[in-house]
Amino acid sequence: MKNVKLKSTGRMQTIYYFSKDAKGAIDLPQGYKVVENPKTGLPFLKKK
Repeated sequence: MKNVKLKSTGRMQTIYYFSKDAKGAIDLPQGYKVVENPKTGLPFLKKK
C-alpha cells in the first residue's frame, strides 16, 4: 500500500500493489478479494 499524490488533480490516492517480498504486507481492504487475470495471470483486487 502506498499513498500517492495525483499529478492531474493534486489529490491523494491509496495504491495497492503485489510483491514477492512479504515485507510490509497488509490485510486486504474491506470488501475486496484477489482475482487472477485469466489472460496475463497477474493478480488484482476486485470488489466483492
